[in-house]
Amino acid sequence: MHRTKQELLARKSELVTRLEAIRKDLGRGLAADAEEQAIQLENMAVLQEIYRLADAELQAVQTELAVQADES
Repeated sequence: MHRTKQELLARKSELVTRLEAIRKDLGRGLAADAEEQAIQLENMAVLQEIYRLADAELQAVQTELAVQADES
């Protein structure tokens, strides 16, 4: 699928915003309660995977933008 430059820039913006929100969530630290910590650690693992996938997509979008720029 070929995406337009505008579509790619919009997706890039969405991904950057998502990554910033995830970084903020991951930086909050853990609760004092052990049971709450266990839940937070599970959530952190999920957030880290979402971050990894979003970052990989961001890299792909940036590559696609660079290819389009080279073709211009």
